[in-house]
Amino acid sequence: MQRDIMLKPIGYVKVGMPVDSSVRWNRWSEISVIEISDEYVEGLKGLEEFSHIFVIYFMHRAAWRPEDIILKPRRREDLPEVGVFAFRGRNRPNPIGLAVCEVAEIKYNLLKVRGLDAYPDSPILDLKPYDYYDIVKNPRVPSWFLKLWEEGGEARPMWVGP
Repeated sequence: MQRDIMLKPIGYVKVGMPVDSSVRWNRWSEISVIEISDEYVEGLKGLEEFSHIFVIYFMHRAAWRPEDIILKPRRREDLPEVGVFAFRGRNRPNPIGLAVCEVAEIKYNLLKVRGLDAYPDSPILDLKPYDYYDIVKNPRVPSWFLKLWEEGGEARPMWVGP
């Protein structure tokens, strides 16, 4: 049985990853700004005590096409084909984004974070604190992912990885 799901954003990305891909952006060092709606501001109480949070957002610029069910990560010919659920790309049946972000500052309804890969105006669906329950040491990943990771250099966060 298919059911419709309706979600109400708790806020929006005000400063985020540039839409223009020619603009240089490093999500691990650049500050993104999330504006939380006034009705949810009290829900931020205590969040500043965590160094990192999960940001769950809607990838509003994504365009799902059924033929994207199998793809090559980053459309690179040197990588193997994988299913959409084995890759963290934006074009998916339900374009929900998830990022672990470092909390830089919280001022009233403005949340400044590092590590967010969302465009400006992306709806924020939820925030959750990152804690010891969320740590997995040495997760298993495929060789193509390791190749991308190693090529990433400065593009990857300093707080994770082998």
